[in-house]
Amino acid sequence: MRKLFITALLCCTVILPTLAQTKAKNTDKNAAKAQTFTHPWTGKRVAYFGDSITDPGTGGSETKFWGYLQEWLQITPLVYGVGGRQWNDIPRQANKLREEHGDNFDAILIFMGTNDYNAGLPIGEWFEEKYERVEYAAGYDKRMEDRKRRYPIMSNSTYRGRLNIALDSLKRMFPTKQIVLLTPIHRAYFYAGNRNVQCTEDYTNRCGEYLDAYVESIKEAGQIWAVPVIDLGAVSGLYPMHEEHKQYFVNKDTDALHPNDVGHERMARTLMYQLLTLPCTF
Repeated sequence: MRKLFITALLCCTVILPTLAQTKAKNTDKNAAKAQTFTHPWTGKRVAYFGDSITDPGTGGSETKFWGYLQEWLQITPLVYGVGGRQWNDIPRQANKLREEHGDNFDAILIFMGTNDYNAGLPIGEWFEEKYERVEYAAGYDKRMEDRKRRYPIMSNSTYRGRLNIALDSLKRMFPTKQIVLLTPIHRAYFYAGNRNVQCTEDYTNRCGEYLDAYVESIKEAGQIWAVPVIDLGAVSGLYPMHEEHKQYFVNKDTDALHPNDVGHERMARTLMYQLLTLPCTF
């Protein structure tokens, strides 16, 4: 019996792979997976809404951030950004997208807000509240109770009102599409003649607000309207307030507002990695 057991054991040890062999096989499998990994946004059709940083007609850079994403991920860009526009232009851009492409696209990226700050648009409030009667029950028979109810403020005269209008419209127009908000990047001095001079972001605008308030409102809008936000102002690392970072912008003396090719490439590289965390289609 003992001889039979030893013989069987020897047979087993012959057919079992060694630990080194198992590790090698796993490594080969992982390497194969790595080689076949596809970015979830590869080959998709993406609409870009925004202002001059998105606008293909803006000078100072031959390739915009969306152009790099097109090159690296083969994304088909549908670009609707227009220089100088503010958040009240988003519904127009959305309507144009629908007119030209219907539902034949996958996602929308919105990169907007710096011109609302520059124009001195008041931040405003998200909601107005009213007391209303509502049916309710919690361990007792249902009854009518007085409760405060909030309604989104839809107004083009405030920043949050514009965000409400735009996102309410987009969520209704394109309920099956991914919509991603990008916060404004940092901005420094811009001079395009005596009728267009913009100071650095460490000054308040005409309504007494810093750029930070407009960035924070984008983040809040993401939570209110169930829309993902990429804080491009933070994660891109672009900081033209420092002389050393003006190499990423069009002109260190007259245009530290618009990124140059190197600046757009840095934004695009950041977006490429950030978008890995988000599905493009559902």
